[in-house]
Amino acid sequence: MNFLAHIYLSFNDDEISIGNFIADSIRGNKYEHLPKKVQKGIFLHREIDTFTDSHPIARQSSKRLHKNYGHYSRVVVDIFYDHFLAKNWNNYSDIPLSLFVDNFYTLLENNKEILPEKTKRMMPYLIGNNWLLNYANLKGIGEVLNGMNRRTNNKSKMNFAIVDLEEHYSEFEEEFNSFFDKLIDFAKEKYISLCVLS
Repeated sequence: MNFLAHIYLSFNDDEISIGNFIADSIRGNKYEHLPKKVQKGIFLHREIDTFTDSHPIARQSSKRLHKNYGHYSRVVVDIFYDHFLAKNWNNYSDIPLSLFVDNFYTLLENNKEILPEKTKRMMPYLIGNNWLLNYANLKGIGEVLNGMNRRTNNKSKMNFAIVDLEEHYSEFEEEFNSFFDKLIDFAKEKYISLCVLS
């Protein structure tokens, strides 16, 4: 899953949210200097990614894109799924998306000293362009895909994936709707085992 889903699947737990958000910037076990609960957020992120990458519904979405984007197709699906989460946010949260996003940006600013350098470099773009809120519209998703393509030095061609999204919009949305409830149940169980029962 992409940024918004990982933050949402932290169940309004600040330290878990930070860990879940920064996990892709942490290599291997280079997290031992971080607060224990932030570490648990990293573990939760990795569990969510493993579950997503191996799930038949997410794989079905990815397969539709594989011919055009190869191993980048999973990344594209993560971005598409964040779009559908943002678009259908009111189905999943009583907190308006704009407020949820603003609260998270404040959380990042207040904990800047523990963030990896890669995350700190990304923050001005994340917040300045309000990526998380703009996931809800196709223009915002197009900009994210363009940015991801630039980060791969134009090798991924992900900038063209907005065409695939528009062409197969209902199929991707249906797959997201079928998958995300299962992911919530899985993540909640992992969160409880990591943070409540341990």
